[in-house]
Amino acid sequence: MLSGVIFEPTQAMINEPTHSGVAVSPPGLNQGLIQRLFVALLACIATAAVAHVARHVLDSANIVMLFLLTVAVVAAKLGQLPAILAAFMSVAAFDFLFVPPYFSFAISDVQYLVTFTVMLVVALMIGTLTTGLQNSAAAAQHGERQTLALYSLARALSGAASTEQMLEAIEGYFNTHFRRSFHILVPDANESLRVLGAPRRVLVNTELLAARTVFVSGKRVESGDLGGDPKLTLMLPMNGAIRSRGVLIIDGLGMSDPSLQERRPLLEAVASLIATALERLHFVAVAQQSQFETAAERLRSSILSALSHDVRTPLTTLYGLADSLLLDADSMSDTARESLETIREQALRLHHMVANLLDMARLQSGSVQLKKEWQPVEEVIGASIKLLEPTLAGRSVRVRIARDLPLLEFDAVLLERVFCNLLENAAKYAAPSGAIEISAELAAEHAVMWVRNEGQGFSEDRLSSVFELFARGEHESTIAGVGMGLAICKAIVEAHGGTITAVNVPAGAGVRFTLPLGCPPIIEPDPEDATTAV
Repeated sequence: MLSGVIFEPTQAMINEPTHSGVAVSPPGLNQGLIQRLFVALLACIATAAVAHVARHVLDSANIVMLFLLTVAVVAAKLGQLPAILAAFMSVAAFDFLFVPPYFSFAISDVQYLVTFTVMLVVALMIGTLTTGLQNSAAAAQHGERQTLALYSLARALSGAASTEQMLEAIEGYFNTHFRRSFHILVPDANESLRVLGAPRRVLVNTELLAARTVFVSGKRVESGDLGGDPKLTLMLPMNGAIRSRGVLIIDGLGMSDPSLQERRPLLEAVASLIATALERLHFVAVAQQSQFETAAERLRSSILSALSHDVRTPLTTLYGLADSLLLDADSMSDTARESLETIREQALRLHHMVANLLDMARLQSGSVQLKKEWQPVEEVIGASIKLLEPTLAGRSVRVRIARDLPLLEFDAVLLERVFCNLLENAAKYAAPSGAIEISAELAAEHAVMWVRNEGQGFSEDRLSSVFELFARGEHESTIAGVGMGLAICKAIVEAHGGTITAVNVPAGAGVRFTLPLGCPPIIEPDPEDATTAV
C-alpha cells in the first residue's frame, strides 16, 4: 500500500549544521528520496500487472487512464520527483506491454507517438499540479502553525509581569519551533548592552561589537557579515515605539541555513514582540515607581506638617521660660545660669529646625504664594549677613556685586532665607580661618549668585544629591544639622524660576543659583532731584 504521508524535511534536517559555508545534505534526505522513488516504481509495476491481467476487458484508453491515476496518486502521496518517474515509467510500460509489437519498445503505428506524447505531458501535468497543490496546502498549514505559535507567544508576553516570565515564554517558543539558543541584550543606565537573564554562552568581542552596531543603527546583521563561522549567529534589532530596546541574538542561524530567508520575517516578528514586551515592562516599572514616589512624598509632607505644628508650640514655651528665668540670672549660681543658657540655645536651635520643616512642607505642598517685587539684591544680602552676625563672628565675609546688575523680581523674605541657609552652611563647613565670599553678576538672561567658602568641599559622590531632603554634605558628621537647608534653598529658587547647583571650587566649595532677569522697570529721576541738579 502506498504511503499516505507527504514527505517534508523534518525540523532536525532543517537545523542540521553546515560547514565551510556549503550546505551538507543530511544522510536521511537521500535515503528517504530513494525509498519514495522505489515505492513509485513498485506502484507502476503493480498498475502494469493489473492492466495486463485485464487487457482483454479494458481497451487502450482505459489502460492509459489507469496509468494516469497511478501518477496522480504517486504525486499526491510521494511528491514531485516520484511522480515524474512514475510518468515516464507508465509511458514505457504502456509501450512495452500494450502497444504492438508486444514486449518491445518498437512502434508499429506512428499514431502511438501522439498517444505517448499526450500521455507523458498529461502525466507530468497531473503530477506537477498535484504536487503543487499539496505543497501549497502544506505551506498553508505550516503558516497557520507559525501564526498560532506567534499568537501564543504574543499572548504569553502580554501577560508577563516580570522579565523572568518573559524569558520563560521566549525560551519555550525557541525550544519548540527553532531548537536554537538565543540571547537578549538590553541597554543599562549607561546605554551599555548587557545580557538579560542567565547567559547561555560567553559572547565574544566580535559579537558584542556587532550587537552594538545593530542596537545603534536599528538594522540586522547576518552571520556572514561577522567574518567568522557563517553559521554563528543572526542579530536582529528590537525596535520599540520610542527607541531601540536591545538586540536579539540567535545562535546557529547563518547565511548557509536553507530556511533562513523564509524564516527571517518570523524572526523579525518575534524580535518586535520582545521589544513590545520590554517596553511594556519598562513603562509599568516607571508607573509603579512614580506611584511609590508620589505616595512617599505625600506621606512625608503630612508627617512634616503634623510634626511641625505639634512640636512648635512646646518649643516656643520652653524657650520663653528659659529666657524669663535668665532675667534673674544674677541670683543664680554659675552652673544654673549655664544650664539655662544651654536650654535656651538648644530650644532656639530646635525652633529653627521645626521652622525649616514647616517651610519645607509648605513649599512642597505649593501653598506658599510668592510676593515678588522689583528690588536690589544687595539689600537682601546685607540683611542676611546682619541676621547671621553671631554665626559669622570671627570670619571674613567678602561681597562682590556687579555694577550693572539691575533690579530683580523676587520675594525678599524667601530669598533672604536662601542666603541665610547658604551662609550658615558655608560657615559650618568652612575652615576655621577660612573666608566666605558672596557674589552677584550677570550671565545671559539670568543673574548668577555665588556663595563660596574655603574648606574641604563637597564629597564628589554627593554633589548631585546635596539638595535632597535630609541629605548631608557628609555621610557621618559631627556638625549639627538635619540636611534641610539646601533642600529649602532649591525649592525657593525653583519657585522663582531659577536653578541651583553645588560645585567644588579651588580650595573650597560653592553653591551657584540663578534668578531670571525679566524686564525690570525703568527708574525715572525724581523731579526735585532734577531741579536741584539744574
